Amino acid sequence: MEYRSIKRCGNVKVSEISLGCEGFIGKSEEEYKIMLDKALALGINFIDMYTPNPTFRINFGKAMKGRREKLVIQSHLCSVWENDEYLRTRDIEKTKAAFEEGLKLLDTDYIDIGMIHYVDSEEDWDRIANGEIIEYCKELKANGKIRAIGLSSHNPVVARKAVESGLIDVLMFSVNAAYDLQPANEDCFVLFEADSYKDGMGVDPDRKLLYEVCEKENVAINVMKAFGGGDMLDASLSPFGVAFNEYQCIEYCLTRPSVVAVMAGCHTIEEMEKVVSYYQATKEEKDYASVLAKIERFNFSGNCMYCGHCAPCTVGINVAEVNKYLNLCLAQGMVPETVADHYKLLEHHASECIECGRCESNCPFGVSIIEKMRKAKEIFGY
Repeated sequence: MEYRSIKRCGNVKVSEISLGCEGFIGKSEEEYKIMLDKALALGINFIDMYTPNPTFRINFGKAMKGRREKLVIQSHLCSVWENDEYLRTRDIEKTKAAFEEGLKLLDTDYIDIGMIHYVDSEEDWDRIANGEIIEYCKELKANGKIRAIGLSSHNPVVARKAVESGLIDVLMFSVNAAYDLQPANEDCFVLFEADSYKDGMGVDPDRKLLYEVCEKENVAINVMKAFGGGDMLDASLSPFGVAFNEYQCIEYCLTRPSVVAVMAGCHTIEEMEKVVSYYQATKEEKDYASVLAKIERFNFSGNCMYCGHCAPCTVGINVAEVNKYLNLCLAQGMVPETVADHYKLLEHHASECIECGRCESNCPFGVSIIEKMRKAKEIFGY
């Protein structure tokens, strides 16, 4: 297992492959323990808890007893349990009551990431950012009941607005190669509709910009919907008309800027073992770029997909990383201090490019890499 740091949460390290909570629901108390035992044995330490289901929280609390410090828990604020189902709320009293009950049922005195649940409209975000919900989140963080403030969203415009506000530390966002083609929409279900993809398109600029802004602001992204609810794994359901495998979906997500973890909704021990076997998969098994490059009705041409096909560079430049930092600067119209620091720490820089063209001949998307290295040298100075 590999780990990445959530910088605005005390640099806590989380497993790149993490768990959603849906795989636990409906299981017995003993099965909860078996599932958690296996997750920890595989190196998984990060778990998202979107549901306020009291049975889930009681059983999970018992399963993690004595090993709370081994886990990074993300629990959702504004998610309440009413009439045997979970509902989203913006009622401050209900939000407070649900959070306190959650701590009690889980038998813990803190949550690592308090995730404001499901914000897909700008009006909703504005109401949260200027109201009691965000003040409550700040209070919880100041009192140590949460270590970081998060927000979950499917809308890149809303998510970017939240990130740029400086109010959130972590973003839970829907990411996969299909969703990254879709423009912002307040209705997340549009992402699942086949008709949305019928005309073909390229990478949505709002999504690309969101990843870059998160990188600039040190806001960590943890990924939901990496497999598109399973659609990406089935050729008959995939908007591309071809199936991706689990490894390609995970690799795609982990190569997006600012992503720290992919939340997999594993329902069985076998499914957990499958996603973690990503680390034993071959380069060819993880290669999403070769699939995307062959799909004629979608236009990825000229876009760096951070896939790494350009490697190995003759002089050792990490071309994908240089491109990430370059794109961030171009998007911002400036060189943010944090980006300059990240660029400086690279072992090799754009100025070392000898323009041999090896990377360009390897790139499946026809990116003008030599020109990008020239631009990076111009912007960063070396």
